[in-house]
Amino acid sequence: MTAESPQPAPPTRSEQLLDRYEEALLGVFGRPQLVIERGEGCYIWDADGKRYLDLLAGIAVNALGHNHPELVAAVSKQVGEVAHISNFFTSGAQIELAERLLAIAGAPEGSRVFFTNSGTEALEGAVKLARRTGRTGIIASEGAFHGRSTGALALTAKPAYREPFEPLIPGVSHIPYGDADAVEDALAAGDISAVVLEPIQGEGGVIVPPDDYLTRVRELTHAARALLILDEVQTGIGRTGDWFAFQRSGIQPDAITIAKGLGGGIPVGALVTFGPEVSGLLQPGMHGSTFGGNPLASAAGLAVLSTIERDGLLRHTSEVGDGFAAAVLALSHPQIREVRGRGLLRGIALSSPIAPAVMGIARADGFIVNAVAPDAIRIAPPLIITAEQLASFTAALPGILDRAVNS
Repeated sequence: MTAESPQPAPPTRSEQLLDRYEEALLGVFGRPQLVIERGEGCYIWDADGKRYLDLLAGIAVNALGHNHPELVAAVSKQVGEVAHISNFFTSGAQIELAERLLAIAGAPEGSRVFFTNSGTEALEGAVKLARRTGRTGIIASEGAFHGRSTGALALTAKPAYREPFEPLIPGVSHIPYGDADAVEDALAAGDISAVVLEPIQGEGGVIVPPDDYLTRVRELTHAARALLILDEVQTGIGRTGDWFAFQRSGIQPDAITIAKGLGGGIPVGALVTFGPEVSGLLQPGMHGSTFGGNPLASAAGLAVLSTIERDGLLRHTSEVGDGFAAAVLALSHPQIREVRGRGLLRGIALSSPIAPAVMGIARADGFIVNAVAPDAIRIAPPLIITAEQLASFTAALPGILDRAVNS
């Protein structure tokens, strides 16, 4: 008699759902890492009941974490009244959210807001704004990410994203990020409508430019009569410890794009134009959005802004973010080269290209992080995260790195 071969374990609920996913959804994302069923605060649970500390927050989206009572209450109330009305009409929530955004951005009289559903759509509006100057050239940065629609994709730098869809809109040039001299040289070519920059590059690896970079670029664009458009989709709404990352420099841009954290998980974005001259570039009928700024999204945005302000989350974000960066550096691990970023947008730069392995091992240990580059891990947790929760990851990090090196 021969011993029976061991039977394979039946598929988990997550595995069953992921198999169904691959049969039903377009495969542009590949097979997802997890099937998430619920969240509470800074934690999420998968379909098999495993808990994870969410250090990514839906890629900087869930500013208030998961299931925050203020956001749940605001959205529940609004959906019970009216969720969508189209932009033939407006709502008090839409008007109030626009006013709040202008206030926190420090926008002068004559500034305006256009609501979208996403950061990509906000960037599309910014491209139209730039084209209305009568010029066609746009300067973007190497390492930039501005979205994947065809207009936004022209400004996004990664060849793997761009090449399958070329030719894209013409007139876009990419220059080294953080190099004001390169901006000056590019502007000298003439016919430049706008310089479009992230105040801190997110998808590029959490790259912080030199302290005087935005100041110099603002001076250069003023002199060239080109717009300065700042992509605050990832850095805005308190992510870096200020309402917007550009505010640390003291400059005033011509426009900013916003999304991600604004809705706390409800899709909403915005293009904010500064001053009457720029705001007058887009006239009635030149742009639109069916869902942009609907009452549901506006109510969510108001709840997020009010909670950040009421709970002092800007200061909290700076303090816990700085504490986390210092604690990671204090580990003195040979794989940790530096910690980049501000507030709760941080990149842990590694000595070798093990970031994908680190991400997988961290996930197995109950931590959600992101390999934003082969040699960099990004964290962008909810702004409500505590120092103690971050410390649990810091304590686990040396072991995660050691296992990644040896994997």
